[in-house]
Amino acid sequence: MDTLPSTEATAAPAPRRNTVPVNVGGVVVGGGAPIVVQSMTNTDTADVEATARQVAALARAGSEIVRITVDRPEAAAAVPHIRDRLAQMGVSVPLVGDFHYIGHKLLAEHPACAEALDKYRINPGNVGFREKKDRQFGAIIETALRYGKPVRIGANWGSLDQELLTRLMDENARAATPRDARAVTREAMVQSALLSAERAEEMGLSRDRIILSAKVSAVQDLIAIYIELARRSDYALHLGLTEAGMGTKGIVASSAAMGILLQQGIGDTIRVSLTPEPGGDRTLEVKVAQELLQTMGFRTFVPLVAACPGCGRTTSTTFQELAREVQDFIREQMPAWKTRYPGVETLNVAVMGCIVNGPGESKHADIGISLPGTGEQPVAPVFIDGKKVATLRGPTLAADFKAMVVDYIERRWGAGASRAAE
Repeated sequence: MDTLPSTEATAAPAPRRNTVPVNVGGVVVGGGAPIVVQSMTNTDTADVEATARQVAALARAGSEIVRITVDRPEAAAAVPHIRDRLAQMGVSVPLVGDFHYIGHKLLAEHPACAEALDKYRINPGNVGFREKKDRQFGAIIETALRYGKPVRIGANWGSLDQELLTRLMDENARAATPRDARAVTREAMVQSALLSAERAEEMGLSRDRIILSAKVSAVQDLIAIYIELARRSDYALHLGLTEAGMGTKGIVASSAAMGILLQQGIGDTIRVSLTPEPGGDRTLEVKVAQELLQTMGFRTFVPLVAACPGCGRTTSTTFQELAREVQDFIREQMPAWKTRYPGVETLNVAVMGCIVNGPGESKHADIGISLPGTGEQPVAPVFIDGKKVATLRGPTLAADFKAMVVDYIERRWGAGASRAAE
């Protein structure tokens, strides 16, 4: 008879893989540092104001590194001005230049851009073709050496080095037991990243200035490729499912792929590449990345708001509205709270809908409220640190509960709490 796995064996993720730390504009990636959240703008980089504003929004949402496209001379010329504009806005976040096809030329012709960026991203699949490939790749590495910048060598399924892939396919065809084409393509992704890193090291770029990525759009491919990259190297790794998709599809796919890898200790920095809704909020991908890391227990960014899903016992929308209002309130207040109340991100709040599990869940939270359920007037007990402290009712219930949350935070993490601890 099969037995269930021990809870002790599955209670925690595997230890983080031992990787070489890389300093990206003051943010450490790898080497046991906290897993870093990053994102990318979708503005025209040549538009300084629009790009600076989006970088600022992403940074304020929690993106610790922001990548911008540098695809033509106008974009390269704008980069130092974007950096200056961010400084005027009081925003300090590492900027990564995303280069394809002509990166070597743009960096050479725009030294202010090369200096203003904190990292360069190189795609080995389109850095150059045939006899130009090594020369143009080398030119970018030489620029990185000149300005002391790290690089991310980022292979991509959609722009894979075709010469390498063709060679591996030919070798596979001659093998006694050929593998399927997808397995060979996965191997090409791994080799593209590793061979490029080896070339960069030969030119003098140290391992503590190299980050690798190998992005694909299918969950199982991503898992297989990164497991192999982790087995064969100790470079810091950037995780991301490229072209993940829109809405719930992109969120689920990214979380499934990266969650499995993170659980195995693989991954030093992540991006959730969501296709935004038309006119949608670009910062959603940052929030999803944070929630993934926090849900898995790797980092803590914002207080957790536990809320029941609702059922036939909660046909009223009162608890749903309250849960949304409390969660939005906490997110809005977090920028100020982080400065004023160090440690507040560990707060645990519960907003429950009925008397079945509500009181118990509310007792487990730092502060929780339990609404009564269907057909009853909203009379809701509030629990703090496991003890009932009040009963709220009437039209001001939401405002009263939010005030109690603020009061709890002030008492636990505010100046008064610090004095009491002394």
